[in-house]
Amino acid sequence: MQIIKINPAEYHLVTGLFDKYRIFYKQPSDLALAESFIKDRLENKESVIFVALADDGMPAGFTQLYPMLSSVRATKNWLLNDLYVDAAFRKQGIGEALIKAAMDFARSQNATCMKLETAEDNYTAQSLYEAIGFKKQGLVDGYFTYRIELYN
Repeated sequence: MQIIKINPAEYHLVTGLFDKYRIFYKQPSDLALAESFIKDRLENKESVIFVALADDGMPAGFTQLYPMLSSVRATKNWLLNDLYVDAAFRKQGIGEALIKAAMDFARSQNATCMKLETAEDNYTAQSLYEAIGFKKQGLVDGYFTYRIELYN
C-alpha cells in the first residue's frame, strides 16, 4: 500500500470512494456531483486529499482535510473532515495510515491541532481515533467531536 497526497489532475483517484463515502452517510449516489466537488476543492486549493493505493494501484481509501485558522495561536490547523476505506480493504490498517499521513502533513504545516467529527453510532471509527490519541470533546447533533494536539 502507498499513501499519496493528490493534486488536482489526480481527482479521479478519489471520486468513486467519495461517492461511496457519501452513500455511507445516507446520501444518494451521484458520481457527477462527487467528481465536481472533489475537482473544485483541489483546483481551488480548499482541501488536501490523501489516497491509499493498494499494491495493484487501486484506490483503497482516502481522507480529506480542510484548513481551520486560529487567530489566538496564529496558526492554520486542520479538520480531518472525511475518512473512508473501501469495504474490500478494511481491517488492514489503511484508516490508521491515512490519519497518520494527515497528521504528519499537518505537523509539516506547523499546525498545533487536528479536529474531526464522527457519527455517534460509528463505534469502529471512535475506537480508531481514540487509539491514535484523539480526545473526545463532546456530542453535537449526533456527532462526536475529537481533537488531537500536534507538537513539532
